[in-house]
Amino acid sequence: MDILSNLALGFSIALSPWTLMLAVIGCFIGTIVGALPGLGPSNGVALLIPITFSMGLDATAALVLLTSVYYGAMYGGRISSILLNIPGDEPAMMTTLDGYPMARAGRAGDALVISGVASFVGALFATIALALVAPMLARVAYLFGPAEYFALYLLAFSTLGGIASKNQAKAALASAIGLGIAMIGLDNSSGFPRFTGGNLHLADGVDFLVAIVGLFAVSEVFVFIESHGKGSAIGVKLDRVTIPWRDIWVTRWTMLRSSVLGFIAGVLPGAGASLGSFLTYMMEKSIAGPKGGFGTGVVKGVAAPEAGNNSAAGGALVPMLTLGVPGSGTTAVLLAVLMTLNITPGPTLFANRPDVVWGLIASLLIANFVLLLMNVPLVKIFVKVLSVPANLLLPGVMMVSFVGIYSLTGSYFDLLLMVAFGVMGWLFRKLDIPTVPVILGILLGNAMENNLRQAMTLSNGEWQYLFSSGISITLWSAAVLGFVAPLFLRRIIKRPATPMEAMGEHEGTPPPKQRTD
Repeated sequence: MDILSNLALGFSIALSPWTLMLAVIGCFIGTIVGALPGLGPSNGVALLIPITFSMGLDATAALVLLTSVYYGAMYGGRISSILLNIPGDEPAMMTTLDGYPMARAGRAGDALVISGVASFVGALFATIALALVAPMLARVAYLFGPAEYFALYLLAFSTLGGIASKNQAKAALASAIGLGIAMIGLDNSSGFPRFTGGNLHLADGVDFLVAIVGLFAVSEVFVFIESHGKGSAIGVKLDRVTIPWRDIWVTRWTMLRSSVLGFIAGVLPGAGASLGSFLTYMMEKSIAGPKGGFGTGVVKGVAAPEAGNNSAAGGALVPMLTLGVPGSGTTAVLLAVLMTLNITPGPTLFANRPDVVWGLIASLLIANFVLLLMNVPLVKIFVKVLSVPANLLLPGVMMVSFVGIYSLTGSYFDLLLMVAFGVMGWLFRKLDIPTVPVILGILLGNAMENNLRQAMTLSNGEWQYLFSSGISITLWSAAVLGFVAPLFLRRIIKRPATPMEAMGEHEGTPPPKQRTD
């Protein structure tokens, strides 16, 4: 009854014309920001902060606007991932693995609709869970210390070989390169520069946005130039776009499972939507098995990461509101906004400022339905991006990439670094080395190092501390199993073909080679 009365209070605030208009505007702006390669939710929210303060919005209105942008960007990130193989933000990276092959197969509209529905399911589940069990779920974060987080990140890297590539050695090499890039910059403890080569521009490390735009957007341009447009997904003609009801029904349990796991990943401070999308994709791929076809354009490979990352985005609000600890980069920006508005997030926020909390939750519930209407019925508008001539679209992508990076960093060196990452991505694609592990290495490398250092500091250098809890032992075991198991599974699956099978193979047409990047 308390929850119902609080929701009634929240809807009385959210359904006011002013708050409702802010939510719709935030959803629209967020979808556009998310669709633009390289921007992402954290930058979209950060860029709107000056506008928010100049409008003189109160705490509830400001939080509604910025969180609507947050949710909208999480929805929009899938658009360029599916249509252009360029993730709009880091959580949408896993969507490229199956979304882009679906677009190449002429099912871009289906992929966009399925991903939109999955995003709605994940975000709606997270918002409802936030309203029902936020205080209880926030306590789960207390179970994870530095040792558990280190084991969790190790699990992510150890299983990359089974997700990003069929060659685990190449995936491990890509992960090592990503972790090495993450080490560039000033050491957090001593303050001494590492791997900077005396270049002051690298003192702050390599900006993740520079890396992702270079490895995906710029490399895509290089590949297009080399192939003279042959085999490019850009310019694919679509006869019509319909709602694939059968595919939506088939992926219903995938969406639900991914929403639950993604929300749990989001609640853990620092895990974020990127890890949520990764874990959900990994879970569905393991459930489907080798015959699941993940990475070749299956609908579950699109639904799982989209439901997971949108659910994780909502889950990241739990530690921010109940503990005052940001669960992701975007919630860190939101936390700064609340502190500026003299609102102190924490356990007392629900009691002291119920209008802020429940007004936000009710607005997010409404925003989810608004985003569903924007991203499913209007999907034809997004698909029309494919009809733009490549000689016009690709220079536009490059212009947005250069202008976006320079406006965020203000450094010409970052533009040169972005081009260097583009060359790296082009070479990796020619050598069939996956780029996703590089990105995840850059994204998670610093957090992994910091947690390892904290664990060693707390234990006075005793390495046994890394295995001191049941959670950490479980994660370590899963990491070892996740790296070793695919090697044995491939040997078990491979067996000598019978004469009849061999004859059928010679008579049939060999399937086209699938891309692994």
